[in-house]
Amino acid sequence: MQLDPVEYAILSQSVIAAAREMGVKLVRSAYSTILREARDGSAALLDARGGTVAQAELIPMQLGSIGRVFQPCAAMFPPETLEEGDFLVINDPYSGGQHLQDVFFFHPIFHEGEVIGFGASVAHHLDIGGGSPGLNAGARDLYAEGLIIPPMKVNMARDWHGGGFERLLRANVRVPQQTMGDFDAQIAANNIGVLRIQELARRYGVEKVRATMAGLQDYSERRMRAAIAEVPDGTYWGEAMLDDDGMGSGPLPVRAAVTVSGDSITVDFEGTAPQVGSNLNAPFASVISATVSCLKAALTSPDIPFNDGALRPIAVKAPKGTLLNPNHPAPVRARMISVSRAWNAVMQAISQAVPEKVIAQGYDTTTAFCLSWLGPAGWSVYLEVYGGGYGAGIGNDGCDAVDNPLSNCSNTPVEAMDQDFSFFRVVDYALRPDSCGIGARRGGAGFSRSYRILVDGPIVSHYSDRFTGRSSGIFGGGPGASGSCQVLRDGEVINLRSKDAFNLKAGDLITINLGGGGGYGVPSERSAALIERDLEDGIITKELAENWAK
Repeated sequence: MQLDPVEYAILSQSVIAAAREMGVKLVRSAYSTILREARDGSAALLDARGGTVAQAELIPMQLGSIGRVFQPCAAMFPPETLEEGDFLVINDPYSGGQHLQDVFFFHPIFHEGEVIGFGASVAHHLDIGGGSPGLNAGARDLYAEGLIIPPMKVNMARDWHGGGFERLLRANVRVPQQTMGDFDAQIAANNIGVLRIQELARRYGVEKVRATMAGLQDYSERRMRAAIAEVPDGTYWGEAMLDDDGMGSGPLPVRAAVTVSGDSITVDFEGTAPQVGSNLNAPFASVISATVSCLKAALTSPDIPFNDGALRPIAVKAPKGTLLNPNHPAPVRARMISVSRAWNAVMQAISQAVPEKVIAQGYDTTTAFCLSWLGPAGWSVYLEVYGGGYGAGIGNDGCDAVDNPLSNCSNTPVEAMDQDFSFFRVVDYALRPDSCGIGARRGGAGFSRSYRILVDGPIVSHYSDRFTGRSSGIFGGGPGASGSCQVLRDGEVINLRSKDAFNLKAGDLITINLGGGGGYGVPSERSAALIERDLEDGIITKELAENWAK
C-alpha cells in the first residue's frame, strides 16, 4: 500500500511516540528500585510477525534482539491462534531469551478479531528464585539461577490476578511485592501500546497502520545499508579480554572478525574462549544485540529507529560451545560482561576502517552489586547496576560515571535507598580522581560508592570485571583505571574478587570502585586549558596535570 507522505509522517511518529509512552509507563508503574529508579527495563511495539517496529530508548541489550526472542513464542503459539486476554511470556535463554531475570511479555494487539501487532516489554526482576538472593554468583548451571519460563501462553482472566501462573511466580520469589508489582508494570506498559495502535487502526484504517510498520522497518534498513556502504570493504579483526572466569582461570579472549561487503556486514566470533563453568556465558540473542548496537552506534546517526530493519544488513556468527554461544544448561546470569567484550572487539575491528567514527574502550563492565538480608519481616534485596567511565572519541571526552553502552541504566538516588532499605546506609558517593585514561581527549572518570552495614547477617554479592585489566585507549590514548571492591572491618581491609560473595556484619564498610574510560589520541595534543579545567573540577590531581604529556 502506498501511503501519502504526510499520513506516513503522522502515523510513523505516532507509533514511535506510543513506544516511548510504554517505556514511561513501565518505569513509573514499577515497584523495585532496579526498575523504578535504575530503569532496567524496556518496551517496544512489534508487527504481527514479531518484527520490532519502534522501541523506547531504554536498554539496548534488552531490545536489540527482541524480535528474535519473540519468534520461539510465535512458533509454539501462532498469532492467529491467540484470543482476547492471551499474552506470551518467556525468559529461557536457551529458547531465545537472554537471562532469567529478564522476563519478556508480549501482548497481542487485536483489531476486529485479528492480531495486527504486539505490545512488548521486558524488565530485569529483582528476584526470580534460584539458589540465593540477588545475583547467585555461585550457580553452576541454569537451574540454580532461578525459575525458567519456556515460551508460554497465559490468559489474563484465567492465569493472572490470583490465577495459577501468577501464584506460581509469587511462590518462587523472595520479594513478591516488588517482583509482582514490576510484572504488573509490564502489563500496564503493554496495555498502553495495545491501546495506542488500536486507536490508530480505528482512525486511519488497519492497512495504513500495517504499511507504516513496514515502512519504518524499511526506512531503518535503507539508512543502515547506506551507512555500511560508506565503510571500505574488507575484513577487520578485534579482540578484548575478560579478567577471568570467576573460578581462577583467565584471561578469556573475545575475538571478532568483521567483514564488510557492499552494504552488509558479517561478524564472526570464531576464536572466542570456550564456555565457562561460571555465569559469564552469553546466550546468542544477547550477542546479536551487542553486535548490532555497536555497529549502529558507531556507523549511523541516532535518528535512525532501532528496529528489525536495522538488523537486516548484519549477520552474526558465534561457534557453539563458546563464551558467546554456550551449550545448555550453562549459567548465563552475568552475560553482560562477556557481550561488553564483544562490543569492544567489534569496535576495535571497525576502528581500522573508520577511525573517525569509533571511541576508545570505556570501563564497559556491567557491575551488578547486590546487598541482601533476611530480616524479621522476610527478605530485603537491594540490587544496582553500575557502569564507570566512558571511552573518549575524536572530538569529545568520555562521560564521567555513566553506565556502559549496552545497559544505559540510571543510578539509584540515595534518598530512594534510604526509603526502601533499613539494613545499610550510603556514606560516600564520589568520582575517582585520576581514573580517566589520558589522551588528546580524556576518558571518563570512574566513581566509588561506600555502604555502612547496620545489622549482622547481610550478604554482598557482585560480578564485575577489569579489576586486573583496564580499558584500552585508542590512537595513542592511555588506559583507564581498574576497579576494585573492599570491605573495611575492624581496621582490616578485605579485598574481594571481581566476581564474589561475602557475609557481612554490623559496622562493616563496603566500597565498590568503578574504573575509568580510555583516552583518544596522543596526550601531548590536549590543550592546557582542558587540563586546567579537569584539575579545577577534581577529575585529575595536580600530579597528573603536571605529568600529562610526559
